[in-house]
Amino acid sequence: MKAVQIIARGQPAFVDAPKPQLIADHAIVKTLRLSLCGSDVRHIHYLPDDRYPSPIGETGHEMVGRIEAIDPAHNGFQVGQPVLCLAPDHRAMCEYYLAPVDRLLPLDPATPLEHSVQAQQFGTVLYASQVLPDLQGKTVAVIGQGSAGLWFNFALQQRGAAKIIALDIKDYRLRYSKAYGATHTIHNADMSPVALRDALRDINDGQLPDVLVEAAGEAAAIRLAVAIAPQDAFLLIFGVPRFETMDFPIFECFWKSLTVKSRVGTINDPGHACTRQALDYINSGAVDTARMITHTFKFQDVLEAYELHHLQDEGAVKIVIDMEG
Repeated sequence: MKAVQIIARGQPAFVDAPKPQLIADHAIVKTLRLSLCGSDVRHIHYLPDDRYPSPIGETGHEMVGRIEAIDPAHNGFQVGQPVLCLAPDHRAMCEYYLAPVDRLLPLDPATPLEHSVQAQQFGTVLYASQVLPDLQGKTVAVIGQGSAGLWFNFALQQRGAAKIIALDIKDYRLRYSKAYGATHTIHNADMSPVALRDALRDINDGQLPDVLVEAAGEAAAIRLAVAIAPQDAFLLIFGVPRFETMDFPIFECFWKSLTVKSRVGTINDPGHACTRQALDYINSGAVDTARMITHTFKFQDVLEAYELHHLQDEGAVKIVIDMEG
């Protein structure tokens, strides 16, 4: 089968690999659609040196496919069934993926595959949102309006936030924000923290946001979150960091008595409840999944897709890889 492997930092390449063989408690899934996210950028460009070359199939983890073979001990699935496959090892950028059966979720055949695959990241956002404080009547600022930030807008709205202020340094991304639940937007590319605080106060009756969500994964975004946070605020760091260490304004964080929390590991969510909830939202049409999908590439062009995703250019928000195209 054809697969992708990161042969050196910043150098994903196509390789030939053996098709996986079925083992107990697993299924062989024919990959049909994938989508890219910030963690793929980290895997290609920012892992420690000893992580290159990567295992075959890296990097791809937001994946839906069709069961080609399954351990017969598992009667809940059948050959030919469409499934969402949770692949935390990031090794699903290949034509066939060997998946543990307990990481498969059934799909609604009526929902387009490119929509269903978005439930992986959406479910991760819903899972992370569980650590947030009570948001009823509160104001939340979301730093970064890529797909993760857009999903946060929706999740925060569902949790009762009174105001959701979307921030991004790329103006085109803010055009999507209100469709997913933001009440206000700020293009902060050329704004100092002081000017940004003033803009936030103008929106929020003279107050800074009660809660901040960092959804960009950039060191500058994390430092900015601390800079615009008021006393006793809650900061959720969600964006996948593109670095191992960074300069952090620890004294400011300490002096403001901030509560700082991160949340990953959706694979450990009991029964994959948040991912199932994401699928329910998508299947019901409660959220406009199609709107954020800005680009679709054939598998043979995935290296070009990786580059576009890294550059965050050409109006890109969510990029889908069509394995059937």
